[in-house]
Amino acid sequence: MSNVSVDILGLDGGIGEVAQYLVRSGGFDVGARRPYIDSKGRTCITVYVGGDPKKPESYRTIVNPPNVHGTLRRDEWKALDDAILQAARYRLGGIDDLVVNGLVYNLGNALGTTILEWHDISDSMAAVVSMDGVTRGPADRPKFQYNYLPIPIVHADYEFTARELAASRGLGNPLDTTAAEHAARKVKEKLEDMLFTDVTFSYGEKDERNRNTIYSYVNHPDRNTGTLTYSWTSSSATGATILKDVINMIQDSIDAYHYGPWVLYVPTAYQTVLYKDYDTVTPGTTILERLKKLEGIKGVKVIDTLETDNVLLVQMTPDVVRLVKGFDLQNVEWSTEGGMVYKYKVMTIQVPQIRSDQNGKSGIVHYTA
Repeated sequence: MSNVSVDILGLDGGIGEVAQYLVRSGGFDVGARRPYIDSKGRTCITVYVGGDPKKPESYRTIVNPPNVHGTLRRDEWKALDDAILQAARYRLGGIDDLVVNGLVYNLGNALGTTILEWHDISDSMAAVVSMDGVTRGPADRPKFQYNYLPIPIVHADYEFTARELAASRGLGNPLDTTAAEHAARKVKEKLEDMLFTDVTFSYGEKDERNRNTIYSYVNHPDRNTGTLTYSWTSSSATGATILKDVINMIQDSIDAYHYGPWVLYVPTAYQTVLYKDYDTVTPGTTILERLKKLEGIKGVKVIDTLETDNVLLVQMTPDVVRLVKGFDLQNVEWSTEGGMVYKYKVMTIQVPQIRSDQNGKSGIVHYTA
């Protein structure tokens, strides 16, 4: 299986195989990339025709569409789809937190949206207290500033040979879906990387505010930064110093006019540290339990992709971060090679969007040792 790719769609083209294909073809319906063989041996596709995506009447089945040859049966597609759902069971928490907290912005036309245009707003106007209600307040207008977010396609490839498919059907064994599950896991890991690693994705020339760049929690230019008292794995670190670090992080967020609720993210190396007793005076109370007692802390989560000695405090509100989503993980058929090798992709269109206001105030606090 090839590595996971992040293709970027832009206003004037695309970067990557899938993005360039979409630009050339004008996009495609995901259903058209999932041809199946029905009980009569016919090739069929089911395409979205509009309306509520959750209702069956919003879809139409086309029998024997031109230039389309089905290779999988319906139950085989279902087996592959079930396999990619298994990837959700792995410990990948950052993206899931955005979904659970309702911080999702759904695109109406995912494949047709190459750049998301959004704007922040300046502080303006003021309330006036008067006895007659006639006194006029300041009438300054809010200033809107336009920003642009590239919309990526994240995908990983896998394949079956015609012989593997024939053997599965001939012996009555279920289709081996290990490759599909592995591809889905890699795609989800890449999405986590986009939140927690020092990697950026850009399209086109950067402007003075880098408004066409996909940033993570650990490299957004407006995040609030600080230093831990000690590395939490150090022998010098105690429950009290760790608590002090987190309180300082909360204060930094408050100073930036962000008042919670927050999720605290820690690296894998800190997980067992938080299981230790907070102190000898209160045995049975762990450091983790003590941190969770702080008002405004919604949770403390271990992130395997977060580098050691990096701790994040993130306010869970849409003005700080949201997941821009076109569609979730999908299996699609991509190509065949002489009828002997069938190639597939697990792909998704979604991207975490880190946000701050026009004054550079952010609800993200990033401390390192």
